Amino acid sequence: MTAPNRNTLWAESIVSELVANDVESVCVAPGSRSTPLTVAVANHPEIEVYSHLDERSAAFFALGRGRRTGEPTALICTSGTAAANFHPAVMEANEGRVPLLVLTADRPPELHDSGANQTTDQQRLYGNAVRYDRTLPEPEASARKLRSLRVTVSRAVGATTGTPPGPVHLNVPFRKPLEPTPVEGDIPEDFEQRHPLAADGRDGPFVERTVGESQLSDQQIDPLAAAIDRADRGLIVCGPAARPTPSPDALAALAEQTGYPVLADPLSGHRFGRHTASIPICGGYDSYLDGCEWPDPDIVLRFGASPTSKNLRKYLAGTDTRQLVVDPAGGWREAEFTATDLVEAAPTPLARALAGQPVSSGLNSYRERFTGTEQRYWETVEKACKKQWFEGAILNRVADLLPDPATCFVSNSMPVRDLDRFGKPQDGEITVLGNRGVSGIDGIISTGLGAGSATTDPLVIVLGDLALYHDMNGLLALQRCGVDATIVLIDNDGGGIFHKLPISQFDPPFTDQFLTPHGLDFAPVADLYEFEYVTAADLGEFADLFEASVGTAGSQIISVQTDSEQSHQIREQLHEQILDERSA
Repeated sequence: MTAPNRNTLWAESIVSELVANDVESVCVAPGSRSTPLTVAVANHPEIEVYSHLDERSAAFFALGRGRRTGEPTALICTSGTAAANFHPAVMEANEGRVPLLVLTADRPPELHDSGANQTTDQQRLYGNAVRYDRTLPEPEASARKLRSLRVTVSRAVGATTGTPPGPVHLNVPFRKPLEPTPVEGDIPEDFEQRHPLAADGRDGPFVERTVGESQLSDQQIDPLAAAIDRADRGLIVCGPAARPTPSPDALAALAEQTGYPVLADPLSGHRFGRHTASIPICGGYDSYLDGCEWPDPDIVLRFGASPTSKNLRKYLAGTDTRQLVVDPAGGWREAEFTATDLVEAAPTPLARALAGQPVSSGLNSYRERFTGTEQRYWETVEKACKKQWFEGAILNRVADLLPDPATCFVSNSMPVRDLDRFGKPQDGEITVLGNRGVSGIDGIISTGLGAGSATTDPLVIVLGDLALYHDMNGLLALQRCGVDATIVLIDNDGGGIFHKLPISQFDPPFTDQFLTPHGLDFAPVADLYEFEYVTAADLGEFADLFEASVGTAGSQIISVQTDSEQSHQIREQLHEQILDERSA
């Protein structure tokens, strides 16, 4: 047996089982108690190790890889607060349905509840935010225990990509020695010969998983198809999703068969892509559906999570119509509580099945109302964004200038809302991602860089100054993990989104406690992390800098200084103009 002690045997068995289950990468934060796991991944030739100094950044980096690939990246940390620093990313992975595998090292049981240093209760640490949670047995050269270990690891990896996908937690206690130091008698010399299955596992996963999709029968499809057939006016709404839901080809087939316009959130995977050339994809609804007096749709098919657009959510809530929320896990992802149906089925097979039914196409006049308004909307927006320097214009230019292909990670707060309102649908192969599970602004840099590490696409990250402040530690991954990025920094000196809230009329405390201007100059950050920092003074200069950055190797921050209150005023003025034109 090659393992010098039981901890090494245990850790090597865990890692070999991860690799057998197609886990290709791991993010490691340094620590003592996790030494057996860290050494095991560092020595394994088939797993890529991303080393991070900060546990929170490591967790969001792994989350970003999971968002981009749909497969779990493993996380390793030591005991104590290190494990707690994974929690924000675990919460996002849970609500955002992103696969993530967390391995926290722990002190042995006898040290718990004793006041021992760096010891806390790590069992069920993440509560109900994880799909599967186990504290592993203490390491031992026992055939049955090792078989149990391999089964648990196989099940854990499988749970990350189940229905729905999400995070899994394995808590791994070790007692000293933690290093690969030989311990006489720890492992019997003939253990491997006597117990090859436990010691070496199988050729492939220890437990092969066969997972089916939740598909409706013909008898269940028929009444849904009949409802579509009776509807003259229909809509397809695609909210944020970790992966395009349904697949673009299935969505295109459904939209072509029904004639329904598609209202596509920028994080749905459907606002951008080749399918936009053949079906009506709408992106301006956040403005022109506000206070809309259009005829209610007769039916609405809803995929993905609740849309980013508040105006769209309120519009749907105000319609007296049948709304079908499609969710393979049977989750209720509609916070207005006005939808009428929950369809528990895999979205892609359902869309294909409905597209194959002989249903009547919706009214041309209803569809044309959306497509015509959409065209006029973008004409107005393009004119406004070319002549006015405000935050929405920056997102409009980013969406228009993204190369084909590209991966774009957009921050919460105002950037994702501006992309929703000002990001015009286009047929480029553009993957737009964001953390809309719990919508935090922490970990944005790290999540974006994690996504970029999983693709050869040019990577663009768009975020505000507070989000950069929250995750400056994550910038170390540019060099340490070998990721290139174009980072668009919208610097409005504080929390600009709060201008949208009624509290903005109460100052004090608005400026000091909500807007929170910080007065920081972020340019020195570039010297610290060794990348380029440039500032754009106007839209023309921004476009030149942006195109140069995404077209060359290396990383840059392109900083744009904006006035959040002025940007808010321009958004509102443009919104009123859109509504006036719609009513004309």
